[in-house]
Amino acid sequence: MAKKMRIIGPILLISAAMIWGLSFVAQKQGMEYVEGFTFNGIRSLIGGIVLLPVIFFRSRKNPVKLSPVKKKQNRKDNIKGILIVGTMLCIGSNLQQFAFDYIEPGKVGFITALYMLLVPLISFIVYKKKQPVTTWIGVILGVGGLYMICMGGASSFSLGKGEILAMLCSIAFALHIIVIDKYAPKIDAIVLSCGQYLVTGVVSCILMFIFEKPDIGNIMQAAVPILYAGIMSCSCAFTFQIIGQKYTEPTLASMLLCTESVFSVIFSFIILGERMTGIEYVGCAVMFTAIIIAQLPAKKKAQ
Repeated sequence: MAKKMRIIGPILLISAAMIWGLSFVAQKQGMEYVEGFTFNGIRSLIGGIVLLPVIFFRSRKNPVKLSPVKKKQNRKDNIKGILIVGTMLCIGSNLQQFAFDYIEPGKVGFITALYMLLVPLISFIVYKKKQPVTTWIGVILGVGGLYMICMGGASSFSLGKGEILAMLCSIAFALHIIVIDKYAPKIDAIVLSCGQYLVTGVVSCILMFIFEKPDIGNIMQAAVPILYAGIMSCSCAFTFQIIGQKYTEPTLASMLLCTESVFSVIFSFIILGERMTGIEYVGCAVMFTAIIIAQLPAKKKAQ
């Protein structure tokens, strides 16, 4: 069984990356019918609601008995953690959603993937956590890759609204990972995931009614992309990630999940027929290499 799961684990992780890569296309298609807060609000609520039965059945199967004091503290930690993590996800996912108004899914995917390089950088700046040399090599290469992606077909570096939104999104997602690292040990993973999606959904829907004019007809036209992003991207892929990481060596797991950005380019090309310039493809390759290098474990010093 253990040997079988060592094979299934990586398959689940690459499946999660494929689902997330295709989700970039779904998000782009959804924006043809509805605006950003509308798409993100509904899909996040769907993602959270789909996970509620999972939480219910898990709690029934493995009930945890706590004292009244411990239960109160546990509830307090859950609410605080879910609100903070959910807020960061809400900011990042909405910035990403609006980036699709200006640039193609593949480019959004690769710029968003910068968060993998920003997490160790922020950890070093804020928490003074020492980082291996591979991290700094990855950061330098990542900046070079971003430069080429933002050059496009121009002869000089230029940042449009889409690139700026995607970069801000990557910062928000980096902070999202950092706060998850803080609260994940205290909160059940599926409870945290469900809660963050519900927070994102509720806040996005409030912003939808303030800044947008949601139309039920348009929402129905965007039903397939919304359902895919809500059920497959938020719920299924997350579950695949949890199970897959349990049976996969951490470095291999992170590298497999990195392929999300590659799949975003592939599916954008196949489904939408969108193409980037030669220099942009080179930039994507450089950035993907940077992410892989940054995930490599540091060599342990001899005792």
